Amino acid sequence: MEYFNNHKNLYITATTLFVALTILVCIIPALDNEKNYAPLPNSKPLSKEAEMGKAIFVSEGCMACHTQQVRNVDMDKTWGKRPSIAADYAGISRTDIWRNTATLMGTERTGPDLTNIGSRQPSSEWNLTHLYNPRILVKESIMPSYPWLFEEKENVLPTDVVVTVPEEYLTNKHNKIVATPKALHLIAYLQSLVQADLPETVAKPIFLYKKEIRTVTASNGKKEELDGAPLYANNCQMCHQENGKGLKGAFPALKDSKVVLNEDPKTMVDIIMNGYSGRISEGYAVMPPVGTNNNLSPEEITAIMNYVKTNWGNNAPKVTTQQIDELVKKVKK
Repeated sequence: MEYFNNHKNLYITATTLFVALTILVCIIPALDNEKNYAPLPNSKPLSKEAEMGKAIFVSEGCMACHTQQVRNVDMDKTWGKRPSIAADYAGISRTDIWRNTATLMGTERTGPDLTNIGSRQPSSEWNLTHLYNPRILVKESIMPSYPWLFEEKENVLPTDVVVTVPEEYLTNKHNKIVATPKALHLIAYLQSLVQADLPETVAKPIFLYKKEIRTVTASNGKKEELDGAPLYANNCQMCHQENGKGLKGAFPALKDSKVVLNEDPKTMVDIIMNGYSGRISEGYAVMPPVGTNNNLSPEEITAIMNYVKTNWGNNAPKVTTQQIDELVKKVKK
């Protein structure tokens, strides 16, 4: 009983037990994880700018609406090339001795998943405009604007990064919107979010619960194509806009486009599958390989192309799934 009445002995015993359990339950497993788990060979560490951008991502609360985890269900294949695995997060380390770092996997998708956003939307022009005011590019967006990450200037310097903003969104139409270092760092972080390829020896996880594709046959016996309107909205509209006119100085119009109206669809298929950077000198952003990044099937590409070719006053010959299937195989790099 004397032992239990001695508070010093009790304190020493409790402290020793606490330290021992901490070592056994927390520290040893953590060290074991560091030893046995490593980032994927093809993954790239964050640059200094991206690290600073990650801190801004956290401070602005972006993970409250955006996840960074591709689940192994078919509906998630839009967000990445494959489902996420533990090795995708193995390169995350402590910020410093006092602070741990969040994996930023998120718990809610009010906005899209960002796991592979650096591949899906690598354009810094698009990201900066969207960050300044999402409604410029996506009218229905509920994402908040971040004008405090930008400056409005009447006279810009050669080193300033000017953001494409239509006049109706400016308080003074003679001014220009310039990105601050914080905005540029945040974009650097978003552009770094690219899903690494798995080694050839590792089996690629599959997406489960795939939707059953139903073939609809018209009264004349021909197969009906997919509806291109929602496919265009999900894959193209954020840049080229609902009216097909794009955004002046940033994203080219599809209305009256020579590529769209061309009777030979090869160039259009090539751009969809491999991206395009041929109009940078005109001030237009680099187009990512949307067809490849978003895992679009020949049927989906056909529907999108036919929608673009027959809307906004465009009147180009439609394409067939067989044509597109053959062209996709030819242009794939």
